[in-house]
Amino acid sequence: MKASRIAATGVVAASAVLVLSGPAFAHVSVQPEGTAAKGGYATVNFKVPNERDKASTTKLEINFPADHPLASVMPQPVDGWNVKVTKSKLDKPLELHGEKINEAVTKVTWTADGKGIQPGFFQKFPLSIGALPEDADELVFKAIQTYSNDEVVRWIETQEKGGEEPETPAPVLALSAATDDHHGSAAADDDADEDADDAKAAASTTEAASADSSDTTARVLGVVGIVVGVAGVAFGVLAGRRRTNA
Repeated sequence: MKASRIAATGVVAASAVLVLSGPAFAHVSVQPEGTAAKGGYATVNFKVPNERDKASTTKLEINFPADHPLASVMPQPVDGWNVKVTKSKLDKPLELHGEKINEAVTKVTWTADGKGIQPGFFQKFPLSIGALPEDADELVFKAIQTYSNDEVVRWIETQEKGGEEPETPAPVLALSAATDDHHGSAAADDDADEDADDAKAAASTTEAASADSSDTTARVLGVVGIVVGVAGVAFGVLAGRRRTNA
């Protein structure tokens, strides 16, 4: 009786573990490096896990939201992968830095030129994107993951507010409040340049002060040497006179 109860308890516990771990299965996601502020630019990483035991991920396709087109998209090279950026004509031109933009990126595709993402591993695919919309709280990217056995997983489902997470959710980038500087990295570079200039100025002041101090010390030593020399001559003269008088 006791053994059967233990066995039943074990089955229940194992089932609970499976149920609890089900929603935790990894999926394609997107996260910014730092923040992704409205109206600004950001570097984001698409994280792609390999969820198959006997196949590798060999291709990733990221489709950009049509309702909030992005004019500037630049991929960072990823070892072992070729990247292709696809642009399309816009029905309504965008204005970027005072210029009219008639096309925007609609898709970025990475294709492995080697083994791809092996079972038990994941890969990050970085992109610099902007300008981010000012009238949205998030951007939804639909991703398509292809395996070496020709299996295709479409991460394209959107989650309804208050609803459960779908089985294959689309990557969602949350946007933070707008900042005064839409080019946050540029501001950081400017601060770094100012700090460097201040450091150079401080170094120059220190060197000048050191040089002045050395010059002053040399002058003082020279005067002391002259005084000692004069005193020595005077002492010698007095000593000679004493011998003569004696």
